[in-house]
Amino acid sequence: MDTHTLLSMIVWTVSGSVLLVVLMFVDSLFTRYNDLEELRKGNLAVTTRFVLKLVSQGYILSSSIAASSRLGDALFVSFVSFLLLFALEKAVRLLLAVWGRLDLDHGTQLGKVGYGLLAGALHLIGALIIGAFIQS
Repeated sequence: MDTHTLLSMIVWTVSGSVLLVVLMFVDSLFTRYNDLEELRKGNLAVTTRFVLKLVSQGYILSSSIAASSRLGDALFVSFVSFLLLFALEKAVRLLLAVWGRLDLDHGTQLGKVGYGLLAGALHLIGALIIGAFIQS
């Protein structure tokens, strides 16, 4: 591996990691509870949702990087994909609240693992759909 490739890999990795932290922070602003506080308390439902949310964002970022030859393009596509994922997840949450009378945030905060798993799965499924589009 030459020096240029190694340096590029480092820059892309650091840039992607910073974006991932920012996206996770922004997402936490729209959650009724504090993810990190609930993680410290040992709330398995929140941990499950958080891990699946992190995997989802990582997958989108990975897809964007794999499909892009320029770092700026990859980060921009990842950001737009995050907005799309956020909107999709909120729409499904609203439908679940209306049709199924499920409040995923409240159930997750109460430690109901099924709620956290379902909330995290919404992120993951959305990421798989968006990632397929990015890679096409």
